[in-house]
Amino acid sequence: MPGSDPLPSVGAVVLHMGDRPRELATALRDLLRQRGVRLDVVVVGNGWRPSGLPEGVRSTYLPTNAGIPEGRNVGAREVHGDYLFFFDDDATIPRDDVLARLVEVVRTRPRAALCQPGLTDPETGAAPRRWVPRLRVRPGEDQGGQVASFSEGVVLVRRDAFREAGGWPGQFFFGHEGIELAWQLVEHGWTLWYDPGIQVHHPYTEAARHEIYYRTNARNRVWVARRNLPAPLVPVYLGTWTALTLARVRDKDALRVWFRGFAEGVREPAGPRRPISWRTVRELSRAGRPPVI
Repeated sequence: MPGSDPLPSVGAVVLHMGDRPRELATALRDLLRQRGVRLDVVVVGNGWRPSGLPEGVRSTYLPTNAGIPEGRNVGAREVHGDYLFFFDDDATIPRDDVLARLVEVVRTRPRAALCQPGLTDPETGAAPRRWVPRLRVRPGEDQGGQVASFSEGVVLVRRDAFREAGGWPGQFFFGHEGIELAWQLVEHGWTLWYDPGIQVHHPYTEAARHEIYYRTNARNRVWVARRNLPAPLVPVYLGTWTALTLARVRDKDALRVWFRGFAEGVREPAGPRRPISWRTVRELSRAGRPPVI
């Protein structure tokens, strides 16, 4: 319609390693049927040369697996759009207006950096606790609104906010990259939003199924603290997570791997240090998650 606002432009980034072709085909089908946005979709072949992609989907090839956060960074540089949609290759979108609704949440809030939709398992309809970005959630409670964290696998982010915050921490490879991005977004004056009324399906699996989980979980906890927290909070954060790990993990072999990863995080270079301010600590606490938990 002449004179009407142009459709918002969204660049969708999907990582794939060639191991789930059926799931990837479904994820791309659901992306391509989204209406109300101008969409550019890029599949990042993380150690896999993309082939057999549908018309309208571009690709880029990484000869070796660069890890999840760096793969997403590569995709963000390749894809076009004022908004970035990071989408796991095994997720599905039940409606054709989901991207437009996520954009609307962000667009109508000038300092909103991102919006995470509600994530539910397609078989059970359940929303596992680690996908809900709040510390306390009561049954039946409206969980939407401003939050201090988000689930990295399915999220829409304003590109200029993503760039200002420095993107994903590429060296993390797997785990906790969303913590750093969330803290740095708030540090730069942005807010984070969660809207469980906008639904996306994602099969629930335990993160610990990955062989590297316990090592990178511990190592990246140390790195995220060393890189981002004011110095007095570093031992508090690491002490809290060590205590929680000892309380939760009963497998002695897993604990040994975890402590080796912790030592690696202490010993190895963590990358550039960009400590958040005490104002940001206060804002994260007000949003429901002090940066020591």
